[in-house]
Amino acid sequence: MRIAIGNDHAAVEMKLHVKAYLEQKGHEVIDFGSAEGERMDYPRPAEAVAKCVVSGGADRGILICGTGVGISIAANKVRGARCACVSEAVSAGLCRAHNDCRLIAFGARIVGVQTAESIVDTFLTTEFEGGRHARRVDMIMRLEQTQSCDE
Repeated sequence: MRIAIGNDHAAVEMKLHVKAYLEQKGHEVIDFGSAEGERMDYPRPAEAVAKCVVSGGADRGILICGTGVGISIAANKVRGARCACVSEAVSAGLCRAHNDCRLIAFGARIVGVQTAESIVDTFLTTEFEGGRHARRVDMIMRLEQTQSCDE
């Protein structure tokens, strides 16, 4: 699987760990994140990873900042991204199974490396269930088409 990964300066160590973990499992990793000692505002990697996933350049995306919140908000501004901020594996699995999330975000200041590995494993191995959930995902995607409360 091709995985796009991105981080800001608060999450360099976690990104390096997750990247090595993914490569050890045989995944190809496309790194859009900050390097050691490089300051980076989280909207930049969020946009790059989300666009890579939406365009088909990567199968899934993983975003990491201090809390995971800001980077997930930024990623969701890219049409079609569907990024969930998670802090444990159950939510990582359910965002895939029920919401067909293509990206996840988590916080390097919130989760430890073992939890991050569990989140990543669950996110990458859980399939979208479709069915009643597909109708809801379609409803979410239609929200991106509306511009005002009149529509």
